[in-house]
Amino acid sequence: MSENSKIQQLNDMRVKSHLGGGQVRIDAQHKKGRLTARERLDLLLDKGSFREVDAFVVHRTTDFGLDEQKYTGDSVVTGWGTIEGRLVYVFSQDFTVFGGSLGEVHAEKICKIMDMAMKNGAPVIGLNDSGGARIQEGVVALGGYADIFLRNTMASGVIPQISAIMGPCAGGAVYSPALTDFIFMTRNTSYMFVTGPDVVKTVTHEEVTQEELGGASVHSEKSGVCHLAADSEADTLYLIRKLLAYLPQNNMEDPPFVPGDDPLRMEEELNSIIPDDPNKPYDIKDVIHKIVDDGQFYEIHENFAPNIVVGFARLGGHSIGIVANQPAVLAGVLDIDASEKGARFVRFCDSFNIPILTFEDVPGFLPGTNQEHHGIIRSGAKLLYAYCEATVPKLTVITRKAYGGAYCVMSSKHIRSDVNLAWPTSEIAVMGPEGAVNIIFRKELDAADDPVKRKAELVADYKEKFANPYVAAQRGYIDDVIEPKETRPRLINALEMLSNKRDANPAKKHGNIPL
Repeated sequence: MSENSKIQQLNDMRVKSHLGGGQVRIDAQHKKGRLTARERLDLLLDKGSFREVDAFVVHRTTDFGLDEQKYTGDSVVTGWGTIEGRLVYVFSQDFTVFGGSLGEVHAEKICKIMDMAMKNGAPVIGLNDSGGARIQEGVVALGGYADIFLRNTMASGVIPQISAIMGPCAGGAVYSPALTDFIFMTRNTSYMFVTGPDVVKTVTHEEVTQEELGGASVHSEKSGVCHLAADSEADTLYLIRKLLAYLPQNNMEDPPFVPGDDPLRMEEELNSIIPDDPNKPYDIKDVIHKIVDDGQFYEIHENFAPNIVVGFARLGGHSIGIVANQPAVLAGVLDIDASEKGARFVRFCDSFNIPILTFEDVPGFLPGTNQEHHGIIRSGAKLLYAYCEATVPKLTVITRKAYGGAYCVMSSKHIRSDVNLAWPTSEIAVMGPEGAVNIIFRKELDAADDPVKRKAELVADYKEKFANPYVAAQRGYIDDVIEPKETRPRLINALEMLSNKRDANPAKKHGNIPL
């Protein structure tokens, strides 16, 4: 064979590999409103940056007629590329080949990429579109899943791991994404469930569609499995690119610095943003947008447990993680879902050297038998544990209510928060004035000639003495009481002051967070 014919053979094999399961199956994928594995990588990565590995791998199975069905590259495309010039490792499952099912060599290709990502300290992004384990390969396929799960676990807190669900993701296949840091889904075309509608119907007699059981809306609003959902695959991939801009390459590096607008900018509107009526809501996102660089806030888990808000932004060019009670939803109370949502986000930020800014307006934990019976004590302890454990710079701004145990939990000075500021509108107390007066002065109110008038007097006296930031400030629990308008420059100054912060936890194998 001549040199030219050998080159032609190489090129022919590459073309064959790029076709995956063939044009007919590619067309079928497009008819479902889904892109192919390679088309997705083209959208995700910087143009021309993708470098494929293992393009010529084929499966080794001979049973069930598979020896006559071999596809170059098998059912996953793997390699590396860049996003905004920064190295990332990627794998993209190819539904046109065996329905994207995972077999021995499919798993080996993913494991190779994950090992390279760990060695070289760069994020790994998985685009999942798979029918699950390749049944014809039996336990070998199951072993392949377990090999990936182990790597997910070892990589946790070392490199960012991002999963995009681009089609079906069922059975054991869901647990690799579940072990990663962020899960993205596309509405109406992606699904996640441990058992599908047919099994559910057989076992429980429930009639349910794929979308109702495990669609993007379900997981982004009810289960909390999905962190961000988009309306199209292109939007999903764009959101991944945008997220990476806030993250470091690995746990030994800092996130990218991106200069923002005037660090000394004041916001007069913040001075009047808190309603005079302490029971009247306001949107904490309005506060966040006015304080962060260029008003840009990248929210995570927007539709799940909306009584707490989490996401990324920049202050003075530095990437930060924000955790904020949301008075516009359930008065900003902490419940089971909000506590777990906040805890997971705090731990991610701490893993990757991202400072944490907390905006606090919390009346306490949500009461009721439903919360108690489903473990609000355990879930609330997760958020408390996460804040206590975190060693990154921690800033806290109390905007209004900071009541009871929730005051302690939301990054108080007592659990190693570095800089704690309060607005003059803040109320730091064991409980709200009404409840406190009812308990402290119960007998006096029962004996009063005019209980309503006397209660009003006592409530006013309690507010003057306790429902303010100054008792805490006198104790040093609050570092300063500031005008709301100066919050941005004060936070940027504090962040810069903490740039060389060093903190440590006791030597141990690992703690026992109350899971």
